[in-house]
Amino acid sequence: MEHLASSKHGIKTLSSYYSMVVSSGTDFPLKPVFLRGFSGSLHLVLLFLLLILWVCKKFRVGGGQSTKHRTKSTKFLFSKQTFICSLGVLAFNLALCSLYYFNWYRNGWSEERLVNLLDLALKTLAWIALSVYLFSNFSESEFPYLLRVWWGFYFSISCCCLVIDIILQKKHFSLPIHSLVSDGVSVVTSLFFIYVGIFGNKEGEDSSLEEPLLNGSASVCNNATSNVCKGDETVTPYSNAGTLSILTFSWIGPLISLGNKKILDFEDLPQLDPADSVPAALPTFRNKLESECGTMNRVTTIKLAKALLFSSWKEILFTAFLTLVYSLASYVGPYLIDTFVQYLNGRREFQNEGYILVSLFFIAKLVECLSKRQWYLRMPLIGLRMRAVLVAMIYNKGLTLSCQLKHGQSSGQIINFMAIDAERVGNFSRYLHDPWMVLVQVALALMILYRNLGLAAIAGFIATVVIMLLNFPLGNLQEKLQGKLMESKDRRMKSTSEILRNMRILKLQAWEMKFLSKIIELRKVETGWLKKFLYTKAITTFVFWGAPTFVSVVTFATCMLLGIPLESGKILSALATFKILQEPIYNLPDVISMIAQTKVSLDRIASFLCLDDLQSDCIEKLPKGSSDTAIKIVDGAFSWDISSPTPTLRDINIQVSHGMRVAICGSVGSGKSSLLSCILGEIPKISGTIILCGTKAYVAQSPWIQSGKIEENILFGKEMDRDRYERVLEACSLKKDLEILSFGDQTVIGERGINLSGGQKQRIQIARALYHDADIYLFDDPFSAVDTHTGSHLFKECLLGLLSSKTVFYVTHQVEFLPFAHLILVMKDGRITQAGKYDDILNSGTEFKELVGAYKKALSTINNVRALTVESISISEDESLASKDEVVENEEENMQKGKTDTVGPKGQLVQEEEREKGRVGISVYWKYITTAYGGVFVPFILLAQILFEILQIGSNYWMAWATPVSKDTKAAVGGSTLLFVYVALAIASSFCVLVRASLLATTSYKTATLLFNKMHICLFRAPMSFFDATPSGRILNRASTDQSVVDLNITSRMGSFAFCFIQLLGVIAVMCHVAWQVFVIFIPVVAISIWYEQQYYIPSARELARLRGVSKAPGIQHFAETISGSTTIRSFDQVTRFQDTNMKLSDGYSQTKFYVQGAMQWLGFRLDMLALITFAFSLVFLISIPEGSIDPGIAGLAVTYGLNLNNLQALVIWNLCYMENIMISAERILQYASLQSEPPLLIEPSQPDQSWPFHGEVEILDLQVRYAPHLPLILRGLSCTFPGGKKTGIVGRTGSGKSTLIQTLFRIVEPAAGQIMIDGINISLMGLHDLRSRLSIIPQDPTMFEGTIRSNLDPLEEYTDEQIWAALDKCQLGDEVRKKEGKLDSTVTENGENWSMGQRQLVCLGRVLLKKSKVLVLDEATASVDTATDNLIQQTLRQHFSSCTVITIAHRITSVLDSDMVLLLSHGLIEEYGSPARLLDNKASSFAQLVAEYSTRSNSNLE
Repeated sequence: MEHLASSKHGIKTLSSYYSMVVSSGTDFPLKPVFLRGFSGSLHLVLLFLLLILWVCKKFRVGGGQSTKHRTKSTKFLFSKQTFICSLGVLAFNLALCSLYYFNWYRNGWSEERLVNLLDLALKTLAWIALSVYLFSNFSESEFPYLLRVWWGFYFSISCCCLVIDIILQKKHFSLPIHSLVSDGVSVVTSLFFIYVGIFGNKEGEDSSLEEPLLNGSASVCNNATSNVCKGDETVTPYSNAGTLSILTFSWIGPLISLGNKKILDFEDLPQLDPADSVPAALPTFRNKLESECGTMNRVTTIKLAKALLFSSWKEILFTAFLTLVYSLASYVGPYLIDTFVQYLNGRREFQNEGYILVSLFFIAKLVECLSKRQWYLRMPLIGLRMRAVLVAMIYNKGLTLSCQLKHGQSSGQIINFMAIDAERVGNFSRYLHDPWMVLVQVALALMILYRNLGLAAIAGFIATVVIMLLNFPLGNLQEKLQGKLMESKDRRMKSTSEILRNMRILKLQAWEMKFLSKIIELRKVETGWLKKFLYTKAITTFVFWGAPTFVSVVTFATCMLLGIPLESGKILSALATFKILQEPIYNLPDVISMIAQTKVSLDRIASFLCLDDLQSDCIEKLPKGSSDTAIKIVDGAFSWDISSPTPTLRDINIQVSHGMRVAICGSVGSGKSSLLSCILGEIPKISGTIILCGTKAYVAQSPWIQSGKIEENILFGKEMDRDRYERVLEACSLKKDLEILSFGDQTVIGERGINLSGGQKQRIQIARALYHDADIYLFDDPFSAVDTHTGSHLFKECLLGLLSSKTVFYVTHQVEFLPFAHLILVMKDGRITQAGKYDDILNSGTEFKELVGAYKKALSTINNVRALTVESISISEDESLASKDEVVENEEENMQKGKTDTVGPKGQLVQEEEREKGRVGISVYWKYITTAYGGVFVPFILLAQILFEILQIGSNYWMAWATPVSKDTKAAVGGSTLLFVYVALAIASSFCVLVRASLLATTSYKTATLLFNKMHICLFRAPMSFFDATPSGRILNRASTDQSVVDLNITSRMGSFAFCFIQLLGVIAVMCHVAWQVFVIFIPVVAISIWYEQQYYIPSARELARLRGVSKAPGIQHFAETISGSTTIRSFDQVTRFQDTNMKLSDGYSQTKFYVQGAMQWLGFRLDMLALITFAFSLVFLISIPEGSIDPGIAGLAVTYGLNLNNLQALVIWNLCYMENIMISAERILQYASLQSEPPLLIEPSQPDQSWPFHGEVEILDLQVRYAPHLPLILRGLSCTFPGGKKTGIVGRTGSGKSTLIQTLFRIVEPAAGQIMIDGINISLMGLHDLRSRLSIIPQDPTMFEGTIRSNLDPLEEYTDEQIWAALDKCQLGDEVRKKEGKLDSTVTENGENWSMGQRQLVCLGRVLLKKSKVLVLDEATASVDTATDNLIQQTLRQHFSSCTVITIAHRITSVLDSDMVLLLSHGLIEEYGSPARLLDNKASSFAQLVAEYSTRSNSNLE
């Protein structure tokens, strides 16, 4: 009846309204009902108009040039503002349409109202279509003519409506206020559209002018930092964004829009704000830390944490304020629910109370969303700064760490500090406010509970405290497990790093599978801790997911015991409070885990920063030119190990004037390299004085080459001086090499100079020193790595030529270079036993005489050579030098000068890291999900979560239905039944959580283990070419960072996505059960959300995440290179430059992370707004429906769930995006788990006999070899036979193919054609392990692994101690090892750095003596030892390998003169092959020329 009465009243009002219009003389066309109908028709016309424009555009496409490819792309003026205005009109009309619908649905319909509603509905549809049209045609040159005409009509009708409204208002006719507002808004917006329609077609942007500015910056970047110095020159728009832009994240909109049109790259990203970059943040942090600690070696975890916090205290305080606002706003909803339920039940306090409540709900949620998004952006930004300054501090420490302590800290360990620990500290910033926020939220929850439930709130508080007290044992356990996990990860990474550096020797020795098993064993220890950590986390998850239910059960039970009446409004308010309290309690396990992990990481970083630096005052440096003395050492005593009773060097007294050449010689392990180290300040000084005047340059015994171009390695931070550069290239015999290489000095060198020969690396290193133009030069035996002719040229052109006026110290084993020294220092047992000129000390002591005697003995093999004078032999000066990549062919030698290759950058050996493009494939998800147990646990995990959600909703629905709305209403069930059912449902839901958490932990552990094993098996079976072209930083990044993500994050994140999605479906089900009309708004909101996420956001976010992954590896690689070359960097005073490079790389990584986070919050804000619209719509609907048509308790339940709608919707999308971002780690691991493999290790049918090879005869038949299908042949048809049991020497200029032949013998490189037969068996048909394990090699670069002497000689544990001692005695190391405390268990540090280069070479000899293979290869095996030791080695080999086939590659002619056969290679072809005597008989033979040259040079030097 009330409905009918209200309808009659409405009709009467309408009649009087029309009569008023007619009586005032208004014609029918001016009646509001006509104008509304005309307006609706006009918008219908717009819909057809837009459809016509769309069809025309479709037919026009392809007829002309696409807008994407036009040189000039234009945008109309105010295009963005037009689109925003269109969206505003759309939102306004949608809101009015919804408001009218609900209002008239409750109060009755009329013809006028139907016309108005139809008008608004057509307007809404038309403005949706127009907004879509404007968005999809942003790059059109002008607005369509028809659209501008329509805007004119729209302006006219809007003005008419407003004028009529004003006239009626003046006639004192009561009009709804929203009619005036609506018409007013229409006039203002239509006026704007008229303006842009007239003036908005004049702006044009020439994209051809913009293109170079976007891409040009890449060309100025050097290769070492190419991944980070690329980038837009502009600073991030975030720095200068306005308040509205910051609140709505519009500042990142252009970048996301760009990512929607093209695949983003580094040059598309604007730079970080200067205040957030490392150069700005590091000084502040360092000052804070120094003010806390005084000196760096007193850093503690607490002081380090304080310095990090205080260096960003303003930002932290502001985010704390945002956190507080968020917490307060989030509890407004639960506070108002009881009032809202009572309103729906009919209790009205004042007029329009419903709209006020809806407004309060809306404003609170809006404030909550805004504060949360800003908090979520700013906290990671603080974390980025924290991570960046910690990385800088760790890097700087690694550069200054004393060598003694560096032996205790492997490069893998130090890399972990940067890659994992610093990263974790940065990630903790997200959790920084959570501990105190939980307390605030608990306090707010208690206030609301006390208001609703009185003293029962105290019981709820006690239950909450009990839950929180469980944190302590769980937190302590997780911290302990995390510490153990990191320690085991360190050990694994340490071994992995060492193995990757020495993969070539492992493959040559057939040890790779043994070392793989070592890594697998280390991983088993790690996964043991990982398993415990994951199951502990599962228990924690169970406890805390059940916590809100436990608290609510305790609270409601207390209410019943105390006789406090339970009403549905109060119950729902309490449930909403528990639900919000659920978030911080749910997150508590993660917070505890992160606190534990972060504390462990800070402990590790602090302990590293506390280590002692190199002694800064051990050298007294004088200004250049202030003294005639270049170097003076008085009573010097130095020791690598200060605790050792015997110093490494003692009684050192030398004084060297400027311009002197000082030679240092002595037997292996006598202290030659240590003497250079004390001049550099690398070795700790125990006593004495060192004075140094002038700058210094250093050439290490083991070449240190930086990844990058050859030119960059030579310049090494200096400006280009072309004349000096050319002179240096000439002096170092590098011009021929550069002519051969396709890219010349722009050729990119692989990691550790992997694509260069040993001689080329050494000459580039010498060129670096020469170009530096220092005052003092220190050469640590650089001539041993080059052939005789090149060594003579280098000595003559460099030491006697360019450096004739410089002070030069040179360690050498080549006695022929000693007579040119002004001073010779003879070392023995760490002391200078003789000092003076060559002739003076030759007869004054025994040590030097022994060295020269050994050398003369080696020369005696040449005495029978007929006298060959230099005049009678035309020694070819043409030296063909080539790298592994390129070899010039004979036919090409007469190629005209100036002809250049036009090979693109893809011809370089080392490429920028490849990244997948486009979305992460479904196949990646499927492979990941089905890795563990074929994915059988996945349905059970999902089922457990679905049951949990059903039981949770059921328990809440039960409480809302079974409790009365007010005191006056009778309860549906008794109190005991109410509680019993609720407890039963709570226990069942908790059990579901336990099952889900346990299965998830099991799946996570198993998946991580299987993926790790699969990746490492593929890595160790990958061909050597993969390691040559792939910097170890990339592999380490996958083995550390990506593996860590797979271990701890991916499975839990996939679970979180699934769980949140199921919860969201539950919320939708509850809301739609109460009011199905919510679907009207929910479906378009979901559609827009999915469009935003999948079509607009994901393309940008995905590429940003990949860029982030790619930008991390260069930093790790640069770090690893710096640690290995720290001595060289310090000696050239390049520490500052390397620190700057590290900061740029760190900023590049922070830059990508910042934009990933910004894009995430951009999406989150928009999804929050869409969810807010849905929530507001449902609230308006609930207050608009007639009273009594819905149960207030159930309606309140819908609001309770709706309060969490925006969080859940955002969480679903955020988890989906984050899951795809971190799934890239799995994608990268799977990428390495499908690497191309070498041929099989074992081939059963072709397995040779146990005693093979029988005689060791090696037959080479038409052998052709190239390193890649697109590269030229290196060996071009070799055919010869190495007789079994004989010694064959292989000689030739650098790059002639000697090492390639040996690599082919071991099948490191497979032949392109031809074959190698050993004792009649084709080696290409047998398994690699069978082949390599039956051959022995002493490689050019002596390698020792961290461990013991025993493990280095016998890694496969095949021999007894007696056999090992016998081998040590044979290789002259037995006495040295017996002196050591641990004997065979004596420690070998990383890379064998506590053993000299010569001693390492002798250990390699010991290995082959143990192995006793029938075929032995010596690849320049005696390059690093003195002549006396070389003679001993040769004698040992003759004695113990007399019946074996020995193939020798040597630079010392004396090493091959006693061979049975000599093979001379040139340009990949056999130039000469025969016995030494036969070849020497022919004076014109190339071999005879080499011997004569060596003999002439040596004899002339010794005379």
